[in-house]
Amino acid sequence: MEYYKLKGLSQEVSRLCMGGCPAGEYGWGNVSRGDIETAMLRALDMGVNFFDTADTYGLGRSEATLGRVLANHRHQVVLATKFGVRVENGRTFFDNSPRHIETALHTSLENLRTDYIDLYQAHYLDDITPVPEMMEALLALQRKGYIRAIGLSNIRIEDVAAFLPYANEISSFQNHYSLAHRDDEEAILAIANQLNAVPLTWGSLGQGILTGKYDKDVLFETNDRRSRAIYDNFHGDKLMHNLRIVDAMRPLAEKYHTPIASVAIRWILDRLPRSVVITGVKNQSQAEVNASAFTFALSQEECAMLDGLSGSNLTF
Repeated sequence: MEYYKLKGLSQEVSRLCMGGCPAGEYGWGNVSRGDIETAMLRALDMGVNFFDTADTYGLGRSEATLGRVLANHRHQVVLATKFGVRVENGRTFFDNSPRHIETALHTSLENLRTDYIDLYQAHYLDDITPVPEMMEALLALQRKGYIRAIGLSNIRIEDVAAFLPYANEISSFQNHYSLAHRDDEEAILAIANQLNAVPLTWGSLGQGILTGKYDKDVLFETNDRRSRAIYDNFHGDKLMHNLRIVDAMRPLAEKYHTPIASVAIRWILDRLPRSVVITGVKNQSQAEVNASAFTFALSQEECAMLDGLSGSNLTF
């Protein structure tokens, strides 16, 4: 396992973070809570000490599962969660008001069975609450010891200017990034440099298309969000493009005696050496596959080949 330092945290975090969205038991097809709990403990055994969730995943179910499973390992792990997505009267909206932040924080503390959160993140900006108002509320909670570090999620390059006065206080930011989604690559680089913050990549396996498990005839049940056209990694021309990337990873997987998914993870680790890769898992096998990304490294030529095939000529 590889580890990296985040501002505000005394403990280094593993560069593989277990994502808690599937633990919400909603929108990812059939999910076994028992399998996810086993996967969490297996990840811990393999050196993963970083676990990310959000209060909206299963409306608290994901946090509650992490809190229960990791209760006896609290001082070994770094817990990250998010605030700001509210569901009320059947309506979903963003709310970063100080009042909601405090309410959401105490609910998350209860769900996670802890008296502090290592990394507390704004899930989205609500475009209503001024950034200074949100940040000052978070800094006040930090001074009280409720949170150790502050992070952002789904941040846009045009939002960065408002956060520059708080650059020393922002540890990390989560953005969508993988071989299947490089649209925001330039923005990720700029945000990391301007805020001196560590990128945490979500969607790192393209919602699963980069695992090599699917072909052009892939179909999902209606209880799986990937059945919807908005998850374009599995539909139309984007699906065919992604399958060409998967085909290019097959010989690399054979060369390094590793699963295809670990090649996709390794590419991010090597492409962004100051990053953490978030991967959601549904069972122990997936946790083991993801951790195998730390058993090898891609050559510069191999990274360049995948860079070109996946559609970017940016130089890091």
